[in-house]
Amino acid sequence: MQVKLITRREALGAAMAGLAVRTRAASPNEQVGLSVIGVGGMGHGHVERVLTRDDVRIVSICDVDQANAERAGQTVFKSTSETPKLAEDFRRVLEDKEVDAVVVATPHHWHAPIAVRAMQAGKDVYIEKPASHVFREGRLIVEAAKKYGRIVQHGTQMRSSEVTRRADELLRNGIIGEIKMSKAWNCQRHTHRQPTTDAPVPPGVNYDLWVGPARFDGTFNPNRYNRNWNWYRAFGNGDIGGDGPHDLDLARWGLGVKVHPNRITAHGSRIDLEGEREFPDNMMVAYHYDEGKVLIYEDRGWTPYGLHGFDSGNAFYGTDGYMIFSRRGYFQVYLGKEERKGPGMAHGPTGHPDHMNNFLDCVKSREQPVANAEVAHLSCGLIHLGEIAYRVGRVLHFDPQAEKFLDDPDADRLLTKDYREPWRMPDPV
Repeated sequence: MQVKLITRREALGAAMAGLAVRTRAASPNEQVGLSVIGVGGMGHGHVERVLTRDDVRIVSICDVDQANAERAGQTVFKSTSETPKLAEDFRRVLEDKEVDAVVVATPHHWHAPIAVRAMQAGKDVYIEKPASHVFREGRLIVEAAKKYGRIVQHGTQMRSSEVTRRADELLRNGIIGEIKMSKAWNCQRHTHRQPTTDAPVPPGVNYDLWVGPARFDGTFNPNRYNRNWNWYRAFGNGDIGGDGPHDLDLARWGLGVKVHPNRITAHGSRIDLEGEREFPDNMMVAYHYDEGKVLIYEDRGWTPYGLHGFDSGNAFYGTDGYMIFSRRGYFQVYLGKEERKGPGMAHGPTGHPDHMNNFLDCVKSREQPVANAEVAHLSCGLIHLGEIAYRVGRVLHFDPQAEKFLDDPDADRLLTKDYREPWRMPDPV
């Protein structure tokens, strides 16, 4: 049996270079029972990562698309010779006593509704980014984690990277002085579909359940499904909530702020991209903090190039120098007026296996993971506050403690949303 496990793991490691592999076989009583909910893209990658651990058993796979579920089930079977349970409805997963923890990798509008219900059912949760579809959901995730004593990890994987750890040591030791400003950018060339007519729901897809808490007129449109849903507010969060959560999270980490901003301004427009989308194709947001610090976010969905050679990155500006950082596995320090090169790192790891391992280790130890519920809410809050500022078109003043805007009921209404029954968020949890 031991030989079989090593052979399987070596083969899997060859196919997935860089994944952390655990070599000690665990007894059934030591194993974490896991279910992966949503296995169309990122979720399937999580299935493959989890299979490198002997102390985790994938109990079930859940997806509203039967083809996705069966594909992920075959991945598990080929690796373990065990067939996981296949579920269409996540509620069946939450009822299963064999499941200790879940990975939620659905479209954004389902992240918080599933995560909070999972915690109420006694499950720990790994939530893909962004953890919340609207601001209020982030606070409910924090409250649920505290109330039910659950472990929550947010899918901002660079929090677990060696690149981030080494950069953090330098920043906290003052290599660039006091950090006053950080910048996040995401510049990736997008294309969008032209409007198309409604069509029959694809075979094997429970589209009513896929829509879930979002608005629904009973029709299926190919533009609002599969990999295109992020460009519609009912399901996704556009550029700022697509890859933006990674860069905003790192900008907040580098700036060293652990509160919400108190003033937000945003501008955006459509200047290049054609096709269907409900978000601007360029956006600039400035977040101001009580302690006199500023965070700037920029996205351009129409360029094939980024700043400093990176489509996704950060700059941290201090009184003695600055650091360029990218979740692509890079940082470089520049010092003084002469911009002398200081320490740097290139081609470093991007954190995916370590981040999942951190979550699973914390499920067993009950320690807090590196991207816990509070970390997730503070970073995802930047997505929602920026989007609200763009939508209302004016400077917004925010109370970080009360989590409300100052004398602005129109902006306050955008902190949450209406939910289609029976999927209303538990509030309070």
